[in-house]
Amino acid sequence: MKKNKIIFWSATIIIALWEAVMPMTTWILAPEHMTIGTKALGYPDYFAYSLAIAKVLGVIAIVYPKTPTMLKEWAYAGLTFTLIFAFLSHLLVDKNIAYMVMPLAFLGVLTVSYIYNKKLKSNA
Repeated sequence: MKKNKIIFWSATIIIALWEAVMPMTTWILAPEHMTIGTKALGYPDYFAYSLAIAKVLGVIAIVYPKTPTMLKEWAYAGLTFTLIFAFLSHLLVDKNIAYMVMPLAFLGVLTVSYIYNKKLKSNA
């Protein structure tokens, strides 16, 4: 049980840092850099801001222990979609292998978080 909690929280903290803390820190400390990545892929500026807000809300839903299960499932699904579409955007637009690998790596970490969240819920 303790091992499952450690694995869940380790994966979840990594996701929280990547999906929520990093975009919000950029938005606050260097707003001029907020849209660089999405603009290069052809998305409008407002997309970067709405994506950052959605990611933060998703991470809050995953991290907060009393989030209803259905909402937590939607949060995992939303973050999964963002990572899959980030991979596809880089694959089809800039074809940069480094930018393609990162979303897939974090999708793996998100999957670990999801699996161990389920294990913790089934043991409770």
